[in-house]
Amino acid sequence: MFFGLDMDPFIISFKLAGITTLILFLIALPISWWLSQTKCKCKPFIEAIVSLPIVLPPSVIGFYILYALSYNSPIGGFFDEVFGIKLVFNFTGLVIASCFYSFPFMVQPLQSGFESLNKNMLEASYIAGKSKLQTLVYVALPNIKPAFLSAIIITFAHTVGEFGVVLMVGGSIPGETKVASVAIYEFVETLDYTNAHIYSGLMIGMSFIVLLGVYTFNRHQSHRLGTA
Repeated sequence: MFFGLDMDPFIISFKLAGITTLILFLIALPISWWLSQTKCKCKPFIEAIVSLPIVLPPSVIGFYILYALSYNSPIGGFFDEVFGIKLVFNFTGLVIASCFYSFPFMVQPLQSGFESLNKNMLEASYIAGKSKLQTLVYVALPNIKPAFLSAIIITFAHTVGEFGVVLMVGGSIPGETKVASVAIYEFVETLDYTNAHIYSGLMIGMSFIVLLGVYTFNRHQSHRLGTA
């Protein structure tokens, strides 16, 4: 409790966002790099698949993830029988659902950053004998700091603000799956507008600080590069 306020939903939200952001960075990094460099004809098809969570209603995504992870499905049944892990209405299921829902918010900024790189710089790296992996890690990533920061922070903030998907897959189990957005929904349902205002105000404040940090950093980077 903090000044009489239950902070567990915020702690769970931040924990979920942190784990999701880390997992998505590791998954999205090679995919966004490949998308930025490939000339494959299937690129638009893959980009469309990656971007689907942006346009699909959260209820649609949540429904299919819930169906795929339930113990009646092959995936959910396998984890339940072999490992004794239930993938719905627990934190593990929330992480999986969040990874699907926030995936494009990590991929697209990284891809845009890679596509903005000077091709001559990459070619010079290859000529110097560096592999594609070395070029990605030691040349490409250090030169897309604004895009990298935007991808990390926006993915984190987007995950903190999730509602529809996490409610369908995780429900509202105190101390386990009850995130801040779900807590606000329940306050409104019970007409507890005081706590709803407090929780919502905190979410607005944190979101503003995150966005302010991103724009300030990007402006600083642009100014530094312009004066270099």
